[in-house]
Amino acid sequence: MAEDILRVKNLNIELGGEKIIENLNFKVKEGETLVVLGPNGAGKTILFKTLLGLLPYTGEVWWKPELKLSYVPTRLPLIKEFPLTIEEFFNLKEVSREKTIKILKEVGMSRSDILKKKITELSTGQFQRILIAWGLSKDVQVLLFDEPTFGIDIGGQENVYNLLEKVQKERGITTLLISHDLSIVYKFANNVLCLNKKALCYGQPKEILSSKNLSELYGGEIKVYEHVK
Repeated sequence: MAEDILRVKNLNIELGGEKIIENLNFKVKEGETLVVLGPNGAGKTILFKTLLGLLPYTGEVWWKPELKLSYVPTRLPLIKEFPLTIEEFFNLKEVSREKTIKILKEVGMSRSDILKKKITELSTGQFQRILIAWGLSKDVQVLLFDEPTFGIDIGGQENVYNLLEKVQKERGITTLLISHDLSIVYKFANNVLCLNKKALCYGQPKEILSSKNLSELYGGEIKVYEHVK
């Protein structure tokens, strides 16, 4: 049976006198995918930054010792605007040329001239693949990814999630994803955390993603259509 890799207990986050997250509790096991759902301003990105030790909090955040974690924010703002080549981009993280080529092949970018291609020339889907490779470049055990399909069309979104699932299975990585995309949750998530300042629901998608819970999370009436794996 898989062991816990992360435990969060009675987590409270307050920034500038505002309560961002209240009394949050959840666990993640090795090799699982946890999807964090919630509206804008719900505290999802702040939760990730707190889990990485970047923000103050009260309560308990426990990670299995000696883990390598990688966090990729939404599209790495501004990087897309700089005329860096892909090779120069990975050099920023001190990744060798040989390893960069290997990781790019892993995410389906194996053209011989790919290292010289500029970040600014990439399509949105290609850039997201580069970000996945960037997140994996240090042989991590846990990948935290903030909206990995941001700005991608529906067909491209499924390709990105399929790629993440493939890499996760091959490497045994534990994945935490922030997403607004309900259509992928049944297919890719072991557990879902519905977050809006506090946990409104948490558990396996089939058990907790009811219309009632989602309506409470997002407001208004929401119908649920289950996607079969």
